[in-house]
Amino acid sequence: MRFDVINIDRKARTGEIYTDHGLVKTPAFMPVATQGSVKCVNQDVLKEIGTDIILSNTYHLYLRPGVQVLHKVGGLHKFMNWDKPILTDSGGFQIYSLSEYRKVSEEGVQFRSHIDGSLHNLTPEDIIDIQRVIGADFIMVLDECVEYPSEKEKIKNSNDLSMRWAERCLKKFQTSSSLYDYEQNLFGIVQGGIYKDLRIESASFLMNLNFSGYAIGGLAVGEPIEKMYEIVELCTDVLPTDKPRYLMGVGTPENLLEAIERGVDLFDCVLPTRNGRNGSFFTKNGIITITNARYRFDTMPVDEKCQCYTCRNYSRAYLRHLFMSKEILGLELASIHNLYYYQWLMNNARNAIMQNRFDAWKKEILNKTIQEISVYS
Repeated sequence: MRFDVINIDRKARTGEIYTDHGLVKTPAFMPVATQGSVKCVNQDVLKEIGTDIILSNTYHLYLRPGVQVLHKVGGLHKFMNWDKPILTDSGGFQIYSLSEYRKVSEEGVQFRSHIDGSLHNLTPEDIIDIQRVIGADFIMVLDECVEYPSEKEKIKNSNDLSMRWAERCLKKFQTSSSLYDYEQNLFGIVQGGIYKDLRIESASFLMNLNFSGYAIGGLAVGEPIEKMYEIVELCTDVLPTDKPRYLMGVGTPENLLEAIERGVDLFDCVLPTRNGRNGSFFTKNGIITITNARYRFDTMPVDEKCQCYTCRNYSRAYLRHLFMSKEILGLELASIHNLYYYQWLMNNARNAIMQNRFDAWKKEILNKTIQEISVYS
């Protein structure tokens, strides 16, 4: 992997990540293909809308289809017919969400499958082995995500554990090799909750281990939005400038632009597809809730200036009809449009950074969005 920073506008930056599966232009948004599939959107469409990289989940792929299947078919790229880069998260957040079914110890995590209730024990070393089989270009260390709010002592103990797990993951990574004919790269995950000293401690420890890149985890779990931005900026100020920075599980268009302004390079979130499946369309003029009665006779596209497949071919009235009739096509068309919007947003963010006008461009986008949301809601 090679990461080149092309231009920096204050803290916002645009760059290029070179991998054996192709180039990722940053800042980049990764559609979430949790189980090797982006809900309602096929792989050819993902390429058509300009997707450089997708994210899949280690926890879910480990349970289904399982490592035996993935190993036999030659990894996730071949399994899902995707020849561009893939990032897998370690499953720590998913295990965290199973609070009543999991136990965390120094050795690792014990949890019961959400599918059949079967009991599983995974160590940090197991997580690396599983991600070797999945074969993603970027893989994550195992970490513990703690709910918000939590006492500082609890966050510290969890952070200390995550740092020890990260070191074990790195050792396992260094003493193993890719199972396929391309390179994999390991990212560390900065934890520490909303506590600045713990975040700095985590980042410093991980930097000394010299990972290929660094993720910022444990945010968007209920903390105030301004606190999230504060912690993001703290982390990007500390993390090295020559490595990619990935903000995990975030978020809204506003979240992305605020984080780009603070120096983040990579993002993932289920929001564009999940909101789309619920009838919420992101546009250059704000958010449209397509089930509103006002769109019953509206022959305009969702976004007049959008060039995605949905807007080129279908009206608001037809899309509303699909949702009111509970037709699956509506979910597909909404998901395609919203992912196109997110890729449009990233492309224009990169252009604004290259022109050293990111701050002014961001204000234009957010002011227009806020104004139109009140009209459409």
